[in-house]
Amino acid sequence: MGKVTGFLEIDRQERKFLPAGDRMRDYKEFVIPLDDPSLKRQAARCMDCGIPHCMTGCPVDNQIPDWNDLVYNSDWEEAARNLHSTNNFPEITGRICPAPCEEACVLNIDNVPVTIKTIECAIADKALANGWVTPQPPETSTGKRVAIVGSGPAGMAAAQQLARAGHDVHVYEKHAHPGGLLRYGIPDFKMEKHMIDVRAEQMQAEGVTFHMGVHIGVDLPAGDLEKNHDAVLLAGGAEHSRDLPIEGRALEGVHFAMEFLPQQNRHVSGEPQGDVEPISASGKHVIVIGGGDTGSDCIGTSFRQGALSVTQLEILEKPPEQEDKPLIWPHWPLKLRTSSSQAEGAERDWSVMTTKFEGRDGKLERLCCVRVDERMKPVKGSAFELEAELVLLAMGFVHPVYEGMIETLELELDASGNVLADESNYQTSRKKIYAAGDMRRGQSLVVWAIREGRQAAHAIDVLLMGSSDLPC
Repeated sequence: MGKVTGFLEIDRQERKFLPAGDRMRDYKEFVIPLDDPSLKRQAARCMDCGIPHCMTGCPVDNQIPDWNDLVYNSDWEEAARNLHSTNNFPEITGRICPAPCEEACVLNIDNVPVTIKTIECAIADKALANGWVTPQPPETSTGKRVAIVGSGPAGMAAAQQLARAGHDVHVYEKHAHPGGLLRYGIPDFKMEKHMIDVRAEQMQAEGVTFHMGVHIGVDLPAGDLEKNHDAVLLAGGAEHSRDLPIEGRALEGVHFAMEFLPQQNRHVSGEPQGDVEPISASGKHVIVIGGGDTGSDCIGTSFRQGALSVTQLEILEKPPEQEDKPLIWPHWPLKLRTSSSQAEGAERDWSVMTTKFEGRDGKLERLCCVRVDERMKPVKGSAFELEAELVLLAMGFVHPVYEGMIETLELELDASGNVLADESNYQTSRKKIYAAGDMRRGQSLVVWAIREGRQAAHAIDVLLMGSSDLPC
């Protein structure tokens, strides 16, 4: 390593945020990057640990100690080359990945891991700013044609890899712009969308053709893709939201998170909304049901829209402040985490089950709730009510949408209701059709989607050419 004793001499330093009062005025990113000298010092903390558990914690196999050393030695361009060798979109993961690599860092045993995510984001941003990210078109064409359904991180990663291998790649996306949940689910204050546009332009220069506004199974028969392409990759995500079918669910003011968040993202970008009824938190008491990242995104968006109050409810019990390191490390721990959106003023409550939505004249006015024990059984005498004019259901996603494409293709499903595909080659029950990302593994992280897209691209390349030089 560049500085063997760095972890002994230098304290962990993270990026800071703009104050909540300032950042809630708009939808721009609010993370304040570290300067280059500070980044070099943070990279110097990467210790010569022998077994880099950070790499085992990273689904895309980033060579973290290598690019930490390169940053410490100010070789930013080589660090960018190394980072892009394993990760197609590090500027995205550097913003929205929860950083399982840092949880696996050896220094995390003392709760002071290397600031891996911060350094990754800095490398990626510097690469974009300095023009080091350029199209890599193939030298020759294979004459093979591949269709990819969905332009989220799995579909985009697979498309880029396959195009670089020389295949004629066509990406079909039902929305007006590429990106999937990166564009329509992640709020702009966490990741501004021009980054997706830069990557889409790069991929087009590499030979990828985007077909926007084409909903496979609705606008174009799924069978046509299978008939007209040598291989098809399904990367449409797990879009079927978990519902809460209790009394009052049909009241005006109860919405899925993925009805609410895409509207705001389209508004920020100026994309037409059509005749969709707007959902607004302005001047309302908002309840978010679900304690995960999607719920957190609903909180930050609600505050920026002018909500009077935001309360987040979670049916699970409150997690511990600190995990049991000897028992858990280097695996991802269950512990109390507070997102930047939650820190903007949300009330949080655990072990709460919603039993009924109540309202008047068809409009929501309150929630009826009850406390639950560790077995999620109602606690006698614990019922209470919460005022609410808007409830956002952010309880996760159960499986892909079946209607249309999946039903038409008659694909086999796994026990969880996801598209069944071999974990080693991503092939479904139909020989030419592959599946990757959330559509195959269920709701997961962007880093897992990128990994599966890259691995599926390798498998498809092997199918088409007999062997592959693509990394897997």
